[in-house]
Amino acid sequence: MRTAPPFRADHVGSLLRPAELLGARESLKGDELRAAEDAAVREVVRRQEEIGLRAATDGEFRRASWHMDFIYRLGGVGQADGERITVRFHNAAGDLEFTPAALRVTDRIRLSETIFADDFAFLRDTVTTAVPKLTIPSPSMVHYRGGPAAIDPRVYPDVEEFWHDLSAAYAEQVRRIGALGCTYLQFDDTSLAYLNDPAQRAELAARGDDAEHMHLRYIKQINAALAGKPAGMTVTTHMCRGNFRSSWAASGGYDHVAEALFGELKVDGFFLEYDDERSGGFEPLRYVPPGKMVVLGLVTTKRGELESKDTLKRRIDEAAKFVDLDQLCLSPQCGFSSTVEGNELTAEQQFAKLRLIVETAEEVWGAI
Repeated sequence: MRTAPPFRADHVGSLLRPAELLGARESLKGDELRAAEDAAVREVVRRQEEIGLRAATDGEFRRASWHMDFIYRLGGVGQADGERITVRFHNAAGDLEFTPAALRVTDRIRLSETIFADDFAFLRDTVTTAVPKLTIPSPSMVHYRGGPAAIDPRVYPDVEEFWHDLSAAYAEQVRRIGALGCTYLQFDDTSLAYLNDPAQRAELAARGDDAEHMHLRYIKQINAALAGKPAGMTVTTHMCRGNFRSSWAASGGYDHVAEALFGELKVDGFFLEYDDERSGGFEPLRYVPPGKMVVLGLVTTKRGELESKDTLKRRIDEAAKFVDLDQLCLSPQCGFSSTVEGNELTAEQQFAKLRLIVETAEEVWGAI
């Protein structure tokens, strides 16, 4: 049994919003909505603990989006008036678009408040057997969507000042959330997975970024954000290639970023998407150094059909050819509801997948 996260059976963070909560978001505001959210969080924490998970999140039930709800609360960052960005997602039936408001950096970036402080405190006080886990977008996500065009040159004539302020704001967030008792923090980062896709790198190059080396910049800034990490806090990062209504945005194995990512990023563990061929093989795991954990996202959140234990065990064995079995854990490949809409499966299918992960981990490692 592991004494610190990530645990042998773990999950990424977001969970399907129950129908009652979706209805409350449409009809309630203020304290009434908060009370409805509280009730939903209590129930989903109970379900996670009942399944046997040793870490629990609030399902991101208070958010509309896994990342923008956080990013817009950074001082100096806001929505661009009337502008939207288009992210194209793909699935077996065709394509669909996600069009969130574009962001703009219009002032010096700073931490104006401890973001998600009340949300984490409620989760902390709600869990009984599980470690409360908080998920936030990584610093990279503030830059990846908009790139240089999103940064007002009058505010940051030198882009190095932007990167300094961004990491400093994140470092203060990490310090403050640690003071609230957070010992398990996750930086969610699609950019480090997207950058494995040549098409994504071409888009970044077209807007003026050094796409071939962008992952090195992102790793540097995440490390700066974690330089003063509180003692006793475990930090992981999660990487996937897009997750919106059971659809994906990018493809490609981890080869482009693997050596620097695994060798230089100063996190304690990596949650990696590995539910289908889009994620490539396990060979890049050869760069994972001793002491770092890899959480294999072998169970898909995009479909309700349950994976077989035999298949999961075989794939864990395959991964163990490149990194020691004792450094491996098991999880879904992504969250079940990165945005409020959620993926195309039922709540019971979701919990069945989490239960499968717990049972498989117990059979592989003898404990979770």
